[in-house]
Amino acid sequence: MGLAEREAPNLETADLIVDAMIGYGLTGNPRGKIADWIRAINASARPVLALDTPSGLNTTTGVPGDPCIRATVTMTLALPKTGLKSQQATPYIGELYLADISVPRELYQQMGIDILPIFNKNSIVKI
Repeated sequence: MGLAEREAPNLETADLIVDAMIGYGLTGNPRGKIADWIRAINASARPVLALDTPSGLNTTTGVPGDPCIRATVTMTLALPKTGLKSQQATPYIGELYLADISVPRELYQQMGIDILPIFNKNSIVKI
């Protein structure tokens, strides 16, 4: 991608760690530097906000990979992912919130998904 590889920052000085390393398309366990960073984040005891899903978690099945981020809070986007409701996922997601990313209702209808207006009052909803 043309991006320079970096070493992990000093996590001990962080007030909050934002996890956006791996999205919901994960196949297999995290590897290499990503796996090292996940282990370092989990060992840091700092609060972690996972965007969409904790890195390392299979969002379809809820099965955590080795390693998997242990988030303090997970903010999933658009609609809840099936695996986030799994008992296996519970120790990894922390508090769960759903954020509006302005997906048009018509798009959901085209995909055969009938949803109620979730975000009438707030753009972030606790699940």
